[in-house]
Amino acid sequence: MDEAVRELVLGWLTKAKHDLASARLLGSGSSPVLDTAIYHCQQAAEKALKAFLLYHGEPFGKTHDLEVLVKLAAQIDAGFSSWQEVAIALTPYATQYRYPGVADPDIAEFKRAFDHATVFCEFVFSRLPDIKLTSG
Repeated sequence: MDEAVRELVLGWLTKAKHDLASARLLGSGSSPVLDTAIYHCQQAAEKALKAFLLYHGEPFGKTHDLEVLVKLAAQIDAGFSSWQEVAIALTPYATQYRYPGVADPDIAEFKRAFDHATVFCEFVFSRLPDIKLTSG
């Protein structure tokens, strides 16, 4: 793999990790910011998926639709097929709570999204064993 592509993949994975860390921080404490925290759950999954697709040379275009991205990934690795329900659950968080007029998610909804994003990102990271993320 070209070193520039490898660095870009690593960059996407690092951003995914940062989104998970942001979601964790924003979703905890006595005054959680759940609308923003849940957005970062979707973003973590999206960035991890895009890293995987980039690693395999698969173009993905400009989309936040995790279902589309999971279908592309499943063409490369059939293990992604089992993640369709998680993709469907997380996709709306790219926009659902980003603008006024919609009530914020409750803590239970956030925790489900965070758990989905965390387990999904761990799955994606495991599919890229030769890409080593440093802590942070």
